[in-house]
Amino acid sequence: MVTRSLTSATHNNTSMKTFFCKLIPPRPTFPQDMSPAEAKLMQDHAAYWRDWMSKGNVVAFGPVWDPAGAYGIGIVQFADDMAVRSFAADDPTIKGGAGFRVEIHPMPRGVITPGPAVSTA
Repeated sequence: MVTRSLTSATHNNTSMKTFFCKLIPPRPTFPQDMSPAEAKLMQDHAAYWRDWMSKGNVVAFGPVWDPAGAYGIGIVQFADDMAVRSFAADDPTIKGGAGFRVEIHPMPRGVITPGPAVSTA
């Protein structure tokens, strides 16, 4: 279980490590044929990630509509591998036992913008 002892990220915090997370659904057709219970699970998943985004740990997340099968991605920052694995294990889609799985990959040279993008138009 993720506890609030996980340090929330702050922009320009060089002590934080960057990770790429890939959420793989239980079947390639998941977005088209999810059940009402699975839709609720996805709402809980999005709320969980938004909560961590508000703390600064989640940089970006969302679905990818790959023709071979949709999946979710996230770019996150945590102090270490244990913290990101704990975060992922506490995701409602993983805790729910509905067949989702997550891959976590370090981005040793990941560069995160120090703030929101500014329009040049």
